[in-house]
Amino acid sequence: MFDERLKELRKSLGINQIEFGKRLNVTKQCISNWENNNIMPSIDMLIRISKTFSVSADYLLGLDDQRTLNVTGLSAEQIFHLQAIVDDLKQR
Repeated sequence: MFDERLKELRKSLGINQIEFGKRLNVTKQCISNWENNNIMPSIDMLIRISKTFSVSADYLLGLDDQRTLNVTGLSAEQIFHLQAIVDDLKQR
């Protein structure tokens, strides 16, 4: 599950393995190994990956299917507008 989610999230940013590796300061080979389920990242790296994509480690590991959006610092009105956008997208 981790391998699939990592690949999906990386592609959602529109970046290749080399670019993603640069963001995490690891090699393309390391990213490839994770995405091909050859090895798992360390706990520290798992935390860095989850922060990069703004998802929980549980989501990355397939323990939770729910993704969340951090709205800390937004006003109630801004959160309302975001929720309206999310609701609209879900209806499509």
